[in-house]
Amino acid sequence: MIDLRNILARELIGLDVLVADASNPSYRGLSGCIVDETKNMLAIETTSGIKRIPKPHSIFRFNIKGNRVVEIDGSVFTLAPEKRISLH
Repeated sequence: MIDLRNILARELIGLDVLVADASNPSYRGLSGCIVDETKNMLAIETTSGIKRIPKPHSIFRFNIKGNRVVEIDGSVFTLAPEKRISLH
């Protein structure tokens, strides 16, 4: 179960996400489902197609456990997913 303490140790693919802030203003407010993740990028399926958002310089908002929200600075998890998961 994903919660506030272990979200960075979990698989992010399949989670709904909102780009709360980003250095590129065109990314701000994008939301959808994460369909892929690399070391430096999240691929989000939006209503207008798949958008690739760089993790560094972006803040992501995840909804977990129904009504709980967590915001994470993308620079905190700029690791390959398999390495990020194995660290926790």
